[in-house]
Amino acid sequence: MRTATTVIQMLIRLIGLIMIVLGVLFWTGNALNLIGLHMLLGITLVLLLWALAIMAARGGVSLGLVALAITWGLIVVALGMTQNRLLPGDVHWVIKVLHLLVGMGAIGIAERLAAGLKREQSVPLQKTPAQSSIDAG
Repeated sequence: MRTATTVIQMLIRLIGLIMIVLGVLFWTGNALNLIGLHMLLGITLVLLLWALAIMAARGGVSLGLVALAITWGLIVVALGMTQNRLLPGDVHWVIKVLHLLVGMGAIGIAERLAAGLKREQSVPLQKTPAQSSIDAG
């Protein structure tokens, strides 16, 4: 499971970087024809976040962090799909900044999940006294 964790973590990092670059391009009025790609990558990032959350739940990572990841993914999708209708006009920049921060938060949560999974996977399992006596016999 460690390899899967690392692969998902690297994919989230790569997609996150691409998303930020695309976002900057959109803010500057460039590459607006790539908004669909940006949305597809955003959904992919959320699906990867949820996959990591499921792995983390099964791997013994804090259920609070897992619940945060699931909820945060829903927030990312909801904000991403509705952002153009929120605060139109001169103050729409607030929504753009919020969108950036929420997306970066998703990446940060993914990092915490991956770190927790790797930590849990590196801890050797403790043998019970019964298992120790069986091994000795």
